[in-house]
Amino acid sequence: MMKKLFITSLLYLIVVFLPSCSKKSDRISNQVVIGIDSDVESLNPLFSFSGYENNIGELLYLKLVQSDWDEDNGSLVYSPMLAKSWEWNKDSTSVTFYLRNDVIWSDSQQVTAEDVVFSFDIYSDENIESKLYDTFNNFDLDNTKHIQIKKSFEIINSYTLKINFKKNSIPSLMDIDLPVIPKHVYDKLDRKKFAMLEKDIAPVTNGPFILKSWDKNQAIVLSANKNSFLYDSTHIEKIIFKVVPDYTSRLTQLKKGEIDFMEDIRTDDIPSLKQLDFLQLSPLPAREYDYIGWNNIDPEIFTKSNKIKPNKYFGDPLVRKALTFAVNRHEIIDEYLGDFGQVAFGPVSPIFKSSLADINPLEYNLDSAKYYLSKAGWEDSDKDGVLNKNGLKFSFPFYITNGNPRREFASTLLKNSLKSIGISIEVKKIDLQVLMPKLFAKEIDAWMLGWVVGMPLDMYIFWHSSSDANQLNFASYNNKTVDKYLEQYKSTKSEKLKDELAKKIQTLINNDQPVTFLYWIRNLVAYNKRIQNLKITPLEPIHYSWNWTVNN
Repeated sequence: MMKKLFITSLLYLIVVFLPSCSKKSDRISNQVVIGIDSDVESLNPLFSFSGYENNIGELLYLKLVQSDWDEDNGSLVYSPMLAKSWEWNKDSTSVTFYLRNDVIWSDSQQVTAEDVVFSFDIYSDENIESKLYDTFNNFDLDNTKHIQIKKSFEIINSYTLKINFKKNSIPSLMDIDLPVIPKHVYDKLDRKKFAMLEKDIAPVTNGPFILKSWDKNQAIVLSANKNSFLYDSTHIEKIIFKVVPDYTSRLTQLKKGEIDFMEDIRTDDIPSLKQLDFLQLSPLPAREYDYIGWNNIDPEIFTKSNKIKPNKYFGDPLVRKALTFAVNRHEIIDEYLGDFGQVAFGPVSPIFKSSLADINPLEYNLDSAKYYLSKAGWEDSDKDGVLNKNGLKFSFPFYITNGNPRREFASTLLKNSLKSIGISIEVKKIDLQVLMPKLFAKEIDAWMLGWVVGMPLDMYIFWHSSSDANQLNFASYNNKTVDKYLEQYKSTKSEKLKDELAKKIQTLINNDQPVTFLYWIRNLVAYNKRIQNLKITPLEPIHYSWNWTVNN
């Protein structure tokens, strides 16, 4: 759930095979190259945290079901994958899966229900510390949050499996949405040393592609798995993820035809790309937003005593409303995002059409900002240009991440705007890996960051106030009515009621302004038109890429 926690992957073609790449190159047919900005850390789905890792993992490891996006209804839909069909019992407390009997691992072993059960076992083991640990709340768990395997799974035969869920839970296919891993490979490892030992094991996979090679910081090469039921000889035979850290170099290679696919295209590069008739520009539906975080609690008191007291600057919703009025979001959009940005007013993406509230965002207005600050008791009593209240100057450090020109521009704009209304900030740029622990510890007052909205929509961990639930509620937002609605949202099966609750939650958050929502960002993708059957959805552009073909 952190910035670009769940965002995209790309493909690439080895340079040695491209003696003179251009739009009319004599490149090897049936392979696609995608440029990525950094190498992955792991290809094991247990530890695949980044967008690149997850998208490559989809090509190497099958799940029981495959998700897709229903554009008309703005929701996820599921289709068979490793499971050819499934059947819920009458009260939806259990589901029986009927597995395909023609799926084999890349070492020629058969994939069976034993692998599925083992996967849930190991994903939920605290010793493994997998990416999905502590996410199995609809299962019966022991005191370490490990799934009670015997109670939760019944293997009827090698290809039939019944999964039982916790009493009074509301399970869905999202609860079984994980890549299946091979029991015969990983069951031998000491789980307390698993993370270290698994690195020495060559991947054994069952997906539509197999790992051909991985040259660290250079390229990851995948070849079509001809033993897969998804294999089609008319589709692409090879996908190559080429590591090109420098943005300008990736763009140059895209223009020369040395790579076929690139994400995060900057808006000022659109005119030059549009001149190349062999390239297609496509925006992804907006799932990512930037925001300014205002710590609603006092970080010094919380750090010292773990007690919650209102923040001396931002504990008052009137102040937070004033600060939102002081942010010129349209200027940032015009400068950096153009048609691919949209003002945000809450945490529900526009792609969730039926859940989106009808709210007018607070527009940039410095007079309104001054009015609410005055109403909150802030004034420049000593005429030094900085507001004060009870002897406290309205001055604070403001944190942003390194290497993000859009946020640097936005923070400069914010600094100048706040200065004009009597607030002084010092912009501090730090690495994301340094910023994140500070946010989890609630150590800082103000920052700028971004989130990618999960699918299906889940606002609970971002906005609920309970200490057990709010890992990502960095602003420490606390509204008991919002808590109640979030709990009802989690516990209801009715999609209509979920939509109504989501709208109520957005309205209350908009009233409280716990953070300043900035803009939704439509990631711009450019790809060579030789790639056919590429489907642009909120689920990332390489989704279902085994269906791609190449028109040379």
